[in-house]
Amino acid sequence: MSKLKTSYKSCRREIYEPMQREGVFTWDRCHGAEYALAQPAPISKSLRNEMADATEALGAIFARVTKVVQGGGVSLLQELGLPEATWKAVRVGMNHENAVTLIGRFDFAMTDVGLKMLEFNSDTPTGIVEAFYVNQRVCTAWSVPSPNEGEDLRLKEAFTNYLSRLRQQGKQVDQVVFSSLGWHEEDAGTTRYLMEQSGVHAQFIPLDELRVSGDRLYTSNEDPSGVDVWYRLHALEILAEETEQDGYPTGKHVLDLIAHEKLSLINPPSAFIAQTKALQALIWNLYEAKVFLTEEECETVRKYMLPTYLYNAFKGRTAYVVKPIFGREGGGVLLCDEDGNVHHRDGEKNDWEQSMIWQERVSMEEVEAETLAGTFRGQRLWGSFLIDGKASAILARLDGPITGNLAFYQPIFLTN
Repeated sequence: MSKLKTSYKSCRREIYEPMQREGVFTWDRCHGAEYALAQPAPISKSLRNEMADATEALGAIFARVTKVVQGGGVSLLQELGLPEATWKAVRVGMNHENAVTLIGRFDFAMTDVGLKMLEFNSDTPTGIVEAFYVNQRVCTAWSVPSPNEGEDLRLKEAFTNYLSRLRQQGKQVDQVVFSSLGWHEEDAGTTRYLMEQSGVHAQFIPLDELRVSGDRLYTSNEDPSGVDVWYRLHALEILAEETEQDGYPTGKHVLDLIAHEKLSLINPPSAFIAQTKALQALIWNLYEAKVFLTEEECETVRKYMLPTYLYNAFKGRTAYVVKPIFGREGGGVLLCDEDGNVHHRDGEKNDWEQSMIWQERVSMEEVEAETLAGTFRGQRLWGSFLIDGKASAILARLDGPITGNLAFYQPIFLTN
């Protein structure tokens, strides 16, 4: 490595100011604080390869179980916590044998008992620009190999294949729209980056400019044809609850269009089934009961998943974590000891009203990193992207015991 001959502050400015000017990655600082770190950390080839293998194996299991859930009754969907407005739409899937989502991200922790998957962000994952674009730029600046080199090409391939499968199903793909909250710098930047990388002729339309009428979603009141394919960085559980000021259920209307195949969605509705952490509890139940899963799949679950239940099976036995089934960025998380005493509690106000899962608590690796405020000491969470069923780019985030919305992004480089 060959960069920090100047101060950390100068080095960071040299790396991130060009990206700011180019307009691709503009949120290296968030809420006035440092977000993206300047010095990359190493990852061994063996861990990189293990994470990729685990990502694909777990992705295939989630896909197979999700297909069964899609064909199940509404009582199963209800038990998994899916809002009633989504029950018809989630029957629509990927039309891909080993994939439940186009762009997903597994979160892993390196623990004292090995690599463990904590959750699957299958509906609206972020960290995409950081993993597929920023990491390469940082590694180039430091003259070190990036574990994500060339992975950005996977994005175009994935979108191309997805649209091709839609055409084969006889669906229209002429009008493609990418949407997010227009005012949200990270969401809008991530969505625009994906649109550019997709290679698809498309347009970015903020969520609040879209209109729904009859059997179509429109980009504006003047749009005569309507949207055929909609990429949205907008959680389905939020869409399901959205209404107009007069009370009209706009979100349910859009979900009905999707259910009746008047609108194709990216990520597809099947990703929403995989998003609920209650599905982890279902998969763990299948593993313990030794039903449905093959011996190889059971070994993958045993090795990389954690005991997860829809009730507290841990109190009095071992430390555990309580998580909301649709919580994101650490929202609504409690870290408890075996007696139920809360050691750490998420400070955000969101997600506490949701149904919860209980998961065995494991220790995450302790790391140190240089920041503008000095040396940071905390825990590292690994993210591993699953693109159209295949393992792809990875990223690392650093925070305290609960990885929250203000966690650091840490670039990474490959070592032997």
